[in-house]
Amino acid sequence: MLARVLSCAVVGLDGELVEVEIDITRAQLPAMTVVGLPDAAVQESRERVRAAIRNSGLAWPANNRITVNLAPADLRKEGPAYDLPIAVGILLASGQVATEPADAVFLGELALTGDVRPVRGVLPMAMTAAARGIRRAFVPAENAAEAALVEGLEVYPVPSLGALAAHLNGAVALPQFAGRGEPAEDPLAAAVTDFADIVGQEHVKRALEVAAAGGHNVVMKGPPGSGKTLLARAVPGILPPLTAAEAMEVTRIYSVAGLLPPGTGLVGSRPFRSPHHTISNAGLVGGGSVPRPGEITLAHRGVLFLDELLEFDPHVLEMLRQPLEDKTVTISRAKQAVTFPASFMLCAALNPCPCGYLGDPERPCTCPPAVVGRYQRRLSGPLMDRIDIFVDVPRVPLEKLTAAARGEPSGSVRARVAAARDVQAARFAGTRTATNGEMSPAQVRDFAQAALEPAAAELLKRAVERLNLSARAFHRVLKVARTVADLAGSEQIGPAHMAESIQYRARLE
Repeated sequence: MLARVLSCAVVGLDGELVEVEIDITRAQLPAMTVVGLPDAAVQESRERVRAAIRNSGLAWPANNRITVNLAPADLRKEGPAYDLPIAVGILLASGQVATEPADAVFLGELALTGDVRPVRGVLPMAMTAAARGIRRAFVPAENAAEAALVEGLEVYPVPSLGALAAHLNGAVALPQFAGRGEPAEDPLAAAVTDFADIVGQEHVKRALEVAAAGGHNVVMKGPPGSGKTLLARAVPGILPPLTAAEAMEVTRIYSVAGLLPPGTGLVGSRPFRSPHHTISNAGLVGGGSVPRPGEITLAHRGVLFLDELLEFDPHVLEMLRQPLEDKTVTISRAKQAVTFPASFMLCAALNPCPCGYLGDPERPCTCPPAVVGRYQRRLSGPLMDRIDIFVDVPRVPLEKLTAAARGEPSGSVRARVAAARDVQAARFAGTRTATNGEMSPAQVRDFAQAALEPAAAELLKRAVERLNLSARAFHRVLKVARTVADLAGSEQIGPAHMAESIQYRARLE
């Protein structure tokens, strides 16, 4: 007897419908075969499904040959999400479930007891199912909140195979998931510390405010213990909340990566990723035989913090050049090419030399000049050209460390950043650009260069000549100046706005 059940696969960050076909025939030598480019995890589903059916009080079709075909046959199938649809197909083909659910998709891993375990990638698979006109989704209970984010889809949390069989037979109905999986977390939860708790470094806080407002890349340089890491970890506290569209983008990425906590719906806070400097190329930009998102994609719409920047392998850092420019990364393999989003704010911290005290007024540097030069050359010119803001983080004086006064809290800074982001959202409405840092050359011309006051234009001209700026650096100075003006509530870019932008680039040059 033949049965058909719908499931889904994940290709990159998108779903792809998979038809699970089950054929059961009498045979002297019982066997179960899975075809359709299954990986090892799918092949092993034979044993999980057999045990789950038996331990759920259902009958395994003995003395039969069972053939499972996962169509389309040229699409690689991986992961345990096909356990549940295979089991449902076997129950249908063996007559233990009466009605074939033609308008439903099934996703889930089976335990040997018959319990249904969560799987990754449920959100993009549910989105694909809804787009193809499928009305119902039977998913693991812990994945129900993310599947419920998709409008027009009835989501049924499945606790066990036995409960699903009872539902399909009309004996005991499964309750439909109620709610839309809205976030319960505080948008400020990712912030490690408040700006008010960081003593001194007011000019660095201002630079980080500008970077957060415009989505600009920033590098902080200073001796050990000056507060670079502390400042970077406070950046999530000044970022505005994710918009609805951004939250769906981030949630889809984390669903595919398997990083959504059980029972979590929409991601409510901007990502903050801080990989160790021993990370590999694939870990940073993504990769593998089946391409998976890397840290730059996990930081999409958030912050990628690279502490001890010059300790990273130079070859790994060079992988950032194209994503920083294009805001996407394409992973090409022999069988497929996948494009992942990578619109993140790069925040990096570095020491000026191996010992860290080059230029420090209190402690002399012990590094030979040749060692210092070699150390600083680990960061290439083309990569530095993609940095918008470069700021020095000096040692904090003792009198400031012992002062009782607190600085401006992150909440106040965050309000200004959110207001500037609102201005940019209105400016770029109807386009794929979200912040000033993502502006194309045409947008830089229309929204920044055209808004220059004569004095600001003359100041920029002198800076280009004196600093010998490249075309890319020229555009980046204009982008930062546009953000400084937005923070000031000015439609025009004045000389004060331009001077602050040039100051960040002059330190870099």
